[in-house]
Amino acid sequence: MATAVVTGASSGIGYEFARLLAAEKYDLVLVARNLNRLNEIYKELQDRHGIRVLVVPADLAREDAARGVHNEIQSRGMSVDMLINNAGFGYCGPYMEQSWENERDILQVNLISLVRLTRLVLPDMIARGQGYICNVASTAAFFPGPYMAVYYAGKAYLVSYSQALRNELRGSGVRVSVLCPGPTATNFQTVADVAQTRLFQLSSLATARDVAEYGYHCLLKNKAVAIPGWQNRFLVFGARFLPRDIVTAMVRWIQGTKKRSS
Repeated sequence: MATAVVTGASSGIGYEFARLLAAEKYDLVLVARNLNRLNEIYKELQDRHGIRVLVVPADLAREDAARGVHNEIQSRGMSVDMLINNAGFGYCGPYMEQSWENERDILQVNLISLVRLTRLVLPDMIARGQGYICNVASTAAFFPGPYMAVYYAGKAYLVSYSQALRNELRGSGVRVSVLCPGPTATNFQTVADVAQTRLFQLSSLATARDVAEYGYHCLLKNKAVAIPGWQNRFLVFGARFLPRDIVTAMVRWIQGTKKRSS
């Protein structure tokens, strides 16, 4: 039976990926900080689908977290057939009001731990001649992001990294796709403090389930960049034809609130 690793599996898109893959009869490695929630999901999915579920509580903001996750997988004699790099978070607010610790943790979780875990599982995938990697980015990747500068820039890095890695792995049997959802109904809004921004107030939010299903099917179809929702695809495409200063000003406006000057 194939094994899938899902980071950020305790809620939102990661949880829906876990549910979807369990129904497809993948054994699962679930990674997140919240052990109690992971144990709840473990019982739910193992009992319902009769699969093997390994819970790995880990804080991916720690430098050694990715190595620890991989060591735990190897110690159980499991090989990784699919990696869903979903863990990620951000904060919204003026750049100079953000602490360096917050910025550092965003980079560590969203980029460094992701790249490290990918690097650790790839050799076995290449040796077997098959594997799937889905990196969860955002439509933010295609825009500069005032009030979330580090988060937006990190997602842009992730799209570029995924496309380059995909090209290098051509012919290896390993497929790489980057999933770029727009505003989605998850816990991200609360953590990032964006629920009251114009972006989330004016948008029709996708469900985490729909995003996970779209990402999974695009991964199986070997689609390089998966952007769910025609509105999101239209915005990303249309922004290419506007001056960058105008695009940046538009993002600043939608990232603002009535209390925050635009």
